[in-house]
Amino acid sequence: MMSYPKKVRALGLSSGGLDSILSALLLRRQAIEVEWITFETPFFSPENAKKASGKTGIPCTVINITEEYVGMLRNPPCGYGKNMNPCMDCHSLMFRIAGALMEENGFDFLFSGEVLGQRPMSQTSSSLRYVEKNSGYGGYILRPLSARRLPLTIPEKHGLVNRDLLLDLSGRSRKPQKSLAMEFGISDFPAPAGGCLLTDKGYSKRLKDLFDHQKSYSENELRLLKFGRHLRLNQSTKIIVGRNQLDNENIERLFNPLSDIIFHVNDFPGPTVVMPHGGSREIIILAASICGGYSKAPEYSQIAVNAGTPEGTETIKVLAVPPSKIKHFII
Repeated sequence: MMSYPKKVRALGLSSGGLDSILSALLLRRQAIEVEWITFETPFFSPENAKKASGKTGIPCTVINITEEYVGMLRNPPCGYGKNMNPCMDCHSLMFRIAGALMEENGFDFLFSGEVLGQRPMSQTSSSLRYVEKNSGYGGYILRPLSARRLPLTIPEKHGLVNRDLLLDLSGRSRKPQKSLAMEFGISDFPAPAGGCLLTDKGYSKRLKDLFDHQKSYSENELRLLKFGRHLRLNQSTKIIVGRNQLDNENIERLFNPLSDIIFHVNDFPGPTVVMPHGGSREIIILAASICGGYSKAPEYSQIAVNAGTPEGTETIKVLAVPPSKIKHFII
């Protein structure tokens, strides 16, 4: 009976960006069977990875890791980058989860599209070593775009990958990747910005405020940080004020009717305002006044604001306080 050589299989982390795509195609060109894993949290989306999967035909598994990710995010061993981005511990966690899936499903090694020196904090030689060590899968992580500048990995040592057919890219220039993309016939790919909200200054301020004032929070509360103006009214209460129709729609979609209070102005166009977990009577009246102030109602006019609570809807008469008077509440 004839025996056939075992098919080599590799599982890659995918952001959906060009580097992720190229790293997979380089391996597939060596007849290696490649699949992707991508992750979902309120801080980053799997949509680009799903699109890349559809265009390349490379299967992609999406896993929501919010609970585990937030546990790491509250106190990352390597700390944060410029904002609330814990890049090195983020990558370690992702490879740890991917490694478990690798073992469970019989893949031979892991890979990613990281390029040595492309990002000054998370893609240096020392940071790549840190990620390997703390993932628990040292030696099994191949980075095809920079492999020839990095130490030999276990799959290379075992002859599963031809190192000579991998690349030696380094630095921040994108020219080599664009040239290779043309070679593979790839013309449509997202910009290399990354799309992680944890690198955004405004979002990071709101997240830090949430961490400072609450011990627990739902996934929707983390998603709400992306929308509207956030105002801290006291140590236990904040409100979120929609800035436009899209914000209003997302606030309506994400608020919790079992615990939150939602405000709308009667008779005038205005924002949707939500108060997560409710608040005292005094704070509810203040929130209604702020809601009125951001509406089209005349400043300091008496208006009616509907407050929807878990118990029902109440109409509150308040003065519309102009935004210029409540700037100190803005996070």
